[in-house]
Amino acid sequence: MSIRERMSGNEAVATAMRQINPDVMPAFPITPSTEVPQYFSKYVADGNVNTEFIPVESEHSAMSAAIGAQAAGARTMTATSSCGLALMWEMLYVASSMRLPITMALINRALTGPININADHSDSMGARDTGWIQIYSETNQEAYDNYIQAVKIAEDPRVMLPAMVCQDGFITSHAVENIELLEDDKVKAFVGEYNPEDYLLNSARPIAHGPYDTANFYMEHKVQQANAMMKARQVIKEVAKDYEKLTGRKYSFFEEYKMQDADVAIVVINSTAGTAKEAVDELRAEGKKVGLIKIRVFRPFPFDELKYTLTGIKVVGVMDKCEGFSGAGGPLFAEVRSALYDSHDRPEMFNYVYGLGGRDVTVDTIKGVFNELLYEAHAKQLIEDQVEIAYNPELLLAHTSDFEVGRVYRHLGVRGE
Repeated sequence: MSIRERMSGNEAVATAMRQINPDVMPAFPITPSTEVPQYFSKYVADGNVNTEFIPVESEHSAMSAAIGAQAAGARTMTATSSCGLALMWEMLYVASSMRLPITMALINRALTGPININADHSDSMGARDTGWIQIYSETNQEAYDNYIQAVKIAEDPRVMLPAMVCQDGFITSHAVENIELLEDDKVKAFVGEYNPEDYLLNSARPIAHGPYDTANFYMEHKVQQANAMMKARQVIKEVAKDYEKLTGRKYSFFEEYKMQDADVAIVVINSTAGTAKEAVDELRAEGKKVGLIKIRVFRPFPFDELKYTLTGIKVVGVMDKCEGFSGAGGPLFAEVRSALYDSHDRPEMFNYVYGLGGRDVTVDTIKGVFNELLYEAHAKQLIEDQVEIAYNPELLLAHTSDFEVGRVYRHLGVRGE
């Protein structure tokens, strides 16, 4: 029987950690993830867990200690945000290359400069190629559920990769919501014990971690990492099915919201999905066929599943809470567009960079995006209906709006643009 509770996203994640009862937790506080180790250190002080809590002097040291502990055979967790993740950068690669299934709560926050402590995704998106599994959370409930699943995914022998569970700083990390918790014994039974095949303290089977890798072996090890990330796809699905049986809550690589007959769709990550769902509901009430894709798993990216779902949609808007500085859009846009590249009926695609540094994005903002996409869908249909225009490049360009070019992207809410 589930336990009904009210708590913030930070407390929800800390509660999941307490229920799992890891062996080691090294952490250094940084806004807005400070509450996670704060709550957990209280659990340690009160004797609710038997975890070795290590208060280190920096986030680089936190990940270094996590690597050492996990390599020694201890289940290890930590939490950070923003510049804390950036300070861990070197060690993120070490953790994944050493195939250490550390789990980390990442409370998304903008990276400096200028200095900003509010939510965007520049921290986790910057770490997208470090070899870590990335799972994103719309609500406090999802942050709790995702963290429990992440431990089981990361520690699966087919995977053995670190995982970060992301949620938006302050928006969900500090906001209090109703939540359903599992009983402690059910969480422990679901996650199971951590039994690594190899670890440093196993004197019966001595191993080395982190030695110099020559050109004769380095690439082979990177291929093993890549294969593990691909295998994580199946493990993520299996764990989600098991979790649904336990809780009734269904998870996958992404959530489809009113996509069955949608003409246009928005793709988004994290808490903005809640705002976008309200916009979808209001526009549906007006008779407009709009839908939403909320990405849950960004690494490994669900290329095939997303391609299947979005093929046949007329126009798609991808919303990035991060500027990729590629000159052609944000990181989520690049991934989604790549997934649809060889689709036989791929949609027009437009990128919206929004919410940087915590800039507010309202239901009306999202409705404005949807209305632009609907306008483009209508313009596209008009062009397709006029065969003589479709076969005349000059006329085609004359009837194509700026949005329809696709390589042009917008920064939402920027004054003067």
